[in-house]
Amino acid sequence: MSNVDIWISSILLAVAAILTRCSFFLFGDVKLPAKIQHALRYAPAAAMAAIVAPDLLMSGNNLNLAVANPKLWAAIGAVLFFKATRHLLGTIIVGMALYTVLRLVWQ
Repeated sequence: MSNVDIWISSILLAVAAILTRCSFFLFGDVKLPAKIQHALRYAPAAAMAAIVAPDLLMSGNNLNLAVANPKLWAAIGAVLFFKATRHLLGTIIVGMALYTVLRLVWQ
């Protein structure tokens, strides 16, 4: 890509970001239908899953569902801990501790 292509792409992306964020101010009191509002409640969880899942399940370009996948076991342990306690900080600590121990054991 040339420098001009990069600048054009950057400017168009900035305009798109500004328009989507300012649309609530520009269009005022537009009310979204109830089904769309309900569907948008799942957007943060879907975005987080889209970020985390490839890191847990992929190793390079290959799917890694092996028993010796420490990231996967740490995530399962963290989910179980969260289901039992509903403590977010504890979940992070337990997940990272499990990952560290499993990574050192299976190295």
